Amino acid sequence: MDTYADLIECEDVLLFANAAITSTGQREFHSGASRQRLSLDFLHRYVHGNYPDLYAAALALDINDHNAAMIVRNLLATPGSGDGKLIAWRLGRMSPPRVYRLFRELRRDGVNNRRTRAIIRDWLLARPDLAFDAVKYRAAVKAAVRHAHLRLPGELGDFLFAPLSRAKYDTPVLEAWRRAHYDKKALYELPYTAAEGFAARHGIDRKVFLERIAPRLTRLERLRLTESAKSAGVDSGADLAAMPLVRVASYVLSLPVAERTHEHVAALRSAAARVAGARRGTWGTVTAVLDDSFSSFGSPVKRHRPLAVALACHYLLAALAGTYQGLWLSGRADAVRVRPSGATPLGQRIIDALETRPDRLVIVSDGWDNAPPGLAAEVLRVWRRKLDPLGEVGIVHLNPVYDAGRYDVRRLSASVPTAGIRDAEDLPALVELAQFAEGRSGPAELRSYLADRAAGLEDRAAGR
Repeated sequence: MDTYADLIECEDVLLFANAAITSTGQREFHSGASRQRLSLDFLHRYVHGNYPDLYAAALALDINDHNAAMIVRNLLATPGSGDGKLIAWRLGRMSPPRVYRLFRELRRDGVNNRRTRAIIRDWLLARPDLAFDAVKYRAAVKAAVRHAHLRLPGELGDFLFAPLSRAKYDTPVLEAWRRAHYDKKALYELPYTAAEGFAARHGIDRKVFLERIAPRLTRLERLRLTESAKSAGVDSGADLAAMPLVRVASYVLSLPVAERTHEHVAALRSAAARVAGARRGTWGTVTAVLDDSFSSFGSPVKRHRPLAVALACHYLLAALAGTYQGLWLSGRADAVRVRPSGATPLGQRIIDALETRPDRLVIVSDGWDNAPPGLAAEVLRVWRRKLDPLGEVGIVHLNPVYDAGRYDVRRLSASVPTAGIRDAEDLPALVELAQFAEGRSGPAELRSYLADRAAGLEDRAAGR
């Protein structure tokens, strides 16, 4: 670091990155939703006001959609703020419901400048099937079109603003929607969310409906419907191995322990191998300390989320490592059977992990070390200062929970970098980003890193 101001800038931006990766403004185990939202809103205002270029560049990081939407909303509300190409790229990466919600928030806040209208227009026109969106998200599409002052050609405009004015539509999905009002067969040509309402209106048996609508289900709809479809005697056809790794872990943890089988283990391993890709087996010897204490339950609105992240990281680290050992706080050996229980004896487990002398030690925990309190920090301090001053063992703490009171994720020790994590797929990039938290790199390097990320994203978007 060149100056104290440089250190503050780097720490501020990394603090914001951790918050933007982990927090969704929802209730956590140790803090309520209102406190989470208030804390997160303050951070956005602070970083946007003091580091506007870095605030915009954060869109290139693996932050969650909630915070990406907040950044985009703030940038669009501030004239001349942010890169339009990066904003457009980020919107293209977000889920359609999240983007439509953002457009509604912009309308509510009265943000309707020329750039905002152009971004909404370009995003809508880039949708692979806007007619499909018009059926699935009709109210949201209608609101976005109005806010951007768009005139949609032909029957799509009629469908949104006068849907029953036409005796027939040429677009198949629009015509299916019209016919579904009186023809039961037509509803099976619609997206699931639209078809479900028509099925209830026509009194169609749930099993019959699920069997016939199955080919129209998306990957995530198949996963969400797995259990309800099973209770109706229908196989949803969900391919667990093709799902995002944390979603697979969350699904497995939602099952009773006795119902978690080798099939689920195989799905987790396949998903982890897909994420590891060419990096598989390249990380040398890795030991992980994984938190399955009671607080890993999360909250009723984020049920098992911290534990799901730890479980997903366990399988991903096993795929990345040449030699791997995962140590759960509970001492359980069978990872697929973990459940939230007990205190958080991080210190003792870290000692066990360091005794294996790994190339890397990865700690996945919310950081509430309480058995006894402070032992983990003292173990890491002594290890860094006395036993391994050259840093031969790379140590990083990944925390899936935002601490609203600290405006950051909770840290274990000043001598060990901590990064927020939400999706296991981000783990390799977060370990790379942790170098800035160690003080070995300054704001110039951080700016360069963000610029390289943004450039790489633009190249991928352009197909280069």
